[in-house]
Amino acid sequence: MTRAVLSLGSNLGDRLGHLRTALVTLGDSVLVASGVYETPAWGDTEQPAYLNAVLLVADPAAGPHDWLARARAAERAAGRVRDPLRRFGPRTLDVDVIGVWTDDDRPVLSDDPELILPHPRAHLRAFVLRPWIDIQPYGRLPGHGWLTDLLTSGPTTADVADLRPRPDLALESTT
Repeated sequence: MTRAVLSLGSNLGDRLGHLRTALVTLGDSVLVASGVYETPAWGDTEQPAYLNAVLLVADPAAGPHDWLARARAAERAAGRVRDPLRRFGPRTLDVDVIGVWTDDDRPVLSDDPELILPHPRAHLRAFVLRPWIDIQPYGRLPGHGWLTDLLTSGPTTADVADLRPRPDLALESTT
């Protein structure tokens, strides 16, 4: 069995609907979803604000590349089109595999260019760390430390200050 932490982000169209599409696409593998947060765009800042969330998922048959395939399937289901010329551009849905753990709670490490684990920039992203703390308050990012410590030392103060909880938006489908 493996568990994974997946980060979700959307800033085009029905942002909440796209996050929910990921939840539906991932189906029964979803154990828990964080709250929803709104953040300004990161990297390429000339674009609409994002809605972000984090999921904890598990599947006895899934390996690290299976999680990547499922992440991409969720993106396709939300109509994601990758622009090779704009790496941090706007998107209907972005699903990143942040970390993967074995059934005995060992982190999976990978330097495969297609799937680097843990995610190489997760420790710098408030929009990953804060929602992850919602679902694993005592969580650790392999090779970096406790999530709460990372949130106060990794992202810039502005990134943390710009992160807005959206309790008015529920990730679970209302239908």
